[in-house]
Amino acid sequence: MQNAKDTFYITLRDRIAALNPARTVLVRGQLRPALLVEENELSSTFSHDDTFVLRWADTKIDAQQDALPLVAQRCEIRYATQGSSGNGGMDRGRLLSAMDSELAAALNAAPQRATKISYAGAATPMQTSIFWGDIALSPMQTAEGRPGRMATVNVFSYQEAGER
Repeated sequence: MQNAKDTFYITLRDRIAALNPARTVLVRGQLRPALLVEENELSSTFSHDDTFVLRWADTKIDAQQDALPLVAQRCEIRYATQGSSGNGGMDRGRLLSAMDSELAAALNAAPQRATKISYAGAATPMQTSIFWGDIALSPMQTAEGRPGRMATVNVFSYQEAGER
């Protein structure tokens, strides 16, 4: 399951970076694409605006599937913006819409799959792929003057022998 989560993160990170190379975030002194995985970062990292934050919310394993169990994982992607300082934050809605569009373009781009890779040590392609469904966007919510949203997407993979 971890290999599927890692593969999905890397695939989405690379797609978002290709769509908008300027969408970056500074984390512990390193400039990176503005996509973080909640379980892998320090809690202080998540105060960044204009950054997508992935959270793995639910996992189901269908062991009745042939030789390889089908794993379904729900990924929540949260993001918010304060708007740009040059516009006094009055462009918050436009910037949130731009983030909606980037995320939808990255997730809906063909193919909606990727070869599963193990990142334990050197990146090693595995025998199966991950694939995902369509994105669902929640209604906009405002917290501390920052409009934001949560998107969800279901990610599927087959659990290979010896995989945890």
